[in-house]
Amino acid sequence: MPETHAHRRHALRDQLRERDLDAMLVTDLLNIRYLTGFTGSNAALVVHAADEPGTESRTVFCTDGRYLIQAGAQVPDLERVIERPSDLALAERIGADAAGHRRVGFESQHVTVDGRDVLAAAAGEAELVRAPGLVEQLRLIKDETEIDALRMACAAADRALADLIAHGGLRPGRTELEVARELETRMLDHGAAGPSFETIVAAGANSAVPHHRPTDAVLAAGDFVKMDFGALVDGYHSDMTRTVVLGKAADWQREIYELVRASQAAGRAALAVDTDVKAVDTAARKVIEDAGYGEQFLHGLGHGVGLEIHEAPALSQRGDGRIGAGMAVTVEPGVYLAGQGGVRIEDTLVVRPSTPELLTLTTKELVEV
Repeated sequence: MPETHAHRRHALRDQLRERDLDAMLVTDLLNIRYLTGFTGSNAALVVHAADEPGTESRTVFCTDGRYLIQAGAQVPDLERVIERPSDLALAERIGADAAGHRRVGFESQHVTVDGRDVLAAAAGEAELVRAPGLVEQLRLIKDETEIDALRMACAAADRALADLIAHGGLRPGRTELEVARELETRMLDHGAAGPSFETIVAAGANSAVPHHRPTDAVLAAGDFVKMDFGALVDGYHSDMTRTVVLGKAADWQREIYELVRASQAAGRAALAVDTDVKAVDTAARKVIEDAGYGEQFLHGLGHGVGLEIHEAPALSQRGDGRIGAGMAVTVEPGVYLAGQGGVRIEDTLVVRPSTPELLTLTTKELVEV
């Protein structure tokens, strides 16, 4: 996708020009992947503001000898330098052409204080300027290539859960760890490169712990079983939570489940372009608060998802910004009754100009297994 990556670098140049920066030294590997397609474990990139797509003569990519062939295949459209450490090599190159690099942004949110000092010394007379979050700002809005990857990741997770249930993988006597391992294996069977994160399976009273790590706890009849999991496809993460009941649900379980389902529906409905992220959280949270369970909703409503499992925007009372078309986010309210059990329902969605596109398609009706 050289054209896609060139377009992204050009969007970054617009930001550099707005900030009177001659170039940007990119050192975060996910941001480098976003801008070039490179997937190795060591690289740096200088994006020069004066370049244009198709004539990027001053934009330079650097990695080490382990990735010589890979870099040629994945970054065919940029000058490639093979040297290590890559960030220092490019900083020295900046210093050798200080007249053309008066002010160079760097990712201050990723570079340590000591690391900045080393880079500044190598850059010589060029001024290194803090420029945090510029690439992440671009990553907020997903293009259709990214959305296709997210859609495939969500489909792998949906199919894995469907297979798990269809083949009796959720039954009394199994452990949380056994269920988690099977879910992860089934996601691989459906095209995932791996899980998005450590799979959460929480049964019985453990389901009241929002981020419980699976143990040898045994599933029992009547338990809530909460599963929070996702698949990784082409570097993009899906995220989904479903809560089921083993056997017939008790009245209290139905009450809590339907409350969370109503809250989740309210959150999805509020996910409209130009809405404040806090307002999306409020819309879902109010449903639970009005039912008297506000103190049992222990976390924010959701988060962005993409090359990272948790990225901007944050749908919470501490979040900042407004919803934009093309953002990929989760909506995941929960109610957690300590010592008893809890429910979380989570979807991954893409914001569209009208109705959000739902990427996780597993039913949100209460499933009694």
